[in-house]
Amino acid sequence: MNHGKTRLWIAVAVCALGLMGIGAWALPVAVSGLGSGPEHAQAVAAREHLARVEDLSTAFHRVAVAVRPSVVSIRAVHRVRTTSDVPHPEVPEEFRKFFGDEWFDRFFRFEVPREYRAQGQGSGLVVRSDGYILTNHHVIRGAEQIEVKLADGRTFQAEVVGTDPRTDLAVLKINAKGLLAAKWGDSDKTRVGEWVLAIGSPFGLDLTVTAGIISAKGRSNLGVADYENFLQTDAAINPGNSGGPLVNMRGEVIGINTAIRSRSGVNAGVGFAIPSNMARRIVHSLITTGRVERGYLGAMIQDLTPQLARSFGYDKTQGVLIGDVIADGPAARAGLRAGDIVVRYNGHVVRDAQHLRRLVADTPVGREVPVVVFRNGREETIRVKVGRLPDRSVDATPPLPSSSRTENSLGLSVRELTPELAQRFGYPENTRGVVVTESRGVARMAGIRPGELIVAVGDQPVSSLQQFRKALAKHDLKKGVRLRLKGPDGFTRFVFLQVQ
Repeated sequence: MNHGKTRLWIAVAVCALGLMGIGAWALPVAVSGLGSGPEHAQAVAAREHLARVEDLSTAFHRVAVAVRPSVVSIRAVHRVRTTSDVPHPEVPEEFRKFFGDEWFDRFFRFEVPREYRAQGQGSGLVVRSDGYILTNHHVIRGAEQIEVKLADGRTFQAEVVGTDPRTDLAVLKINAKGLLAAKWGDSDKTRVGEWVLAIGSPFGLDLTVTAGIISAKGRSNLGVADYENFLQTDAAINPGNSGGPLVNMRGEVIGINTAIRSRSGVNAGVGFAIPSNMARRIVHSLITTGRVERGYLGAMIQDLTPQLARSFGYDKTQGVLIGDVIADGPAARAGLRAGDIVVRYNGHVVRDAQHLRRLVADTPVGREVPVVVFRNGREETIRVKVGRLPDRSVDATPPLPSSSRTENSLGLSVRELTPELAQRFGYPENTRGVVVTESRGVARMAGIRPGELIVAVGDQPVSSLQQFRKALAKHDLKKGVRLRLKGPDGFTRFVFLQVQ
């Protein structure tokens, strides 16, 4: 009995050794030509990873299939009026030959008004199944005719429901039902490095899909809109993509493609999209009321530089400096004043001026919020009842001729404001003070503009050239000096100048 078991185990062992030998012999045959060194192992590993690459490709495809029916192409027709120079049609050809074309072109050429229609191209997003379309304001600005083309090829004439130039968004309406509305995502949860797809009509090529990642968040000060908080992406965005969606790998819209930064005018890997959380608020407001209502603080604010911070005895750079408050505005009524540094607004730590502007704009009108400011070496909490942002524009100031000597190494040329200069630059006739006539070097880099009044040097008010020179002489310019400036619009701001 024992001998039988022994023979059985011997047979099993022989079979196992044989199978191992076959496997060892068969493996090099299966990967013929690769050898058995490091390249062999790398190739085997690469083949395993290729399956996952295919999975990513499939994900891109499925996202595109899910979102494309919600993307539209927009054609906006504008009437363009211009003039062109043409020779006088009644001049006989014999006279032209005798005097010469050059003489006639000089004395008989005149301007003829011309008018033609120009067509602009953009993209849009279905935000409601009953025909509401979101796009960029600049796509349809000034258009006399707007045509929307759906993914299924149908075309509709669109009407403008409302526009918001401050964020560069607009809502259109077409007479269509049963459309597939896009699914919104939470742009606040978007992460840098996350895969995204941009869908739109670049150069008029409908439903084009490009892939990239989120390159950065919170981009501002680009000069695209008044309220900026862009997502940056390297997904290819070109002319015609404006108004189309930027979507994540769940098929959710996290941004509205709006602008690119490029010297050539085409994609250079730096594109910008309005975050979905901002866009959703604008869409809801435009559809329900036809306009956007924003909170209003009534203060002129500016970013805080390290030098300005130190001049106020503040040892941080996070915060926003109030340069001026508008008379009888919410800030003035609450007790905020020029020179206050806003540290927190309604519980939010304030990063910079753009951040504070967005926080105030998103505050419901009439709500009272706590504002923490740094003043006279300590923090104070002031409660402000937020007002409604008025619609208004500020006229540009004409350039001031340079006509005085440079006062110091700061690069400033100044003179006392005369009644003639006051009238020229929009100041009240009885205004007195020191006006900047030229800005160079340090002053120019700090953003000081000709035509601004210097109303204070450090903490000392100045209203004459003598007072300005006397106050300036008290400061070591190598350590720097804080100036308070006032523009023709009546608002003041602070700058810090330092001679290196």
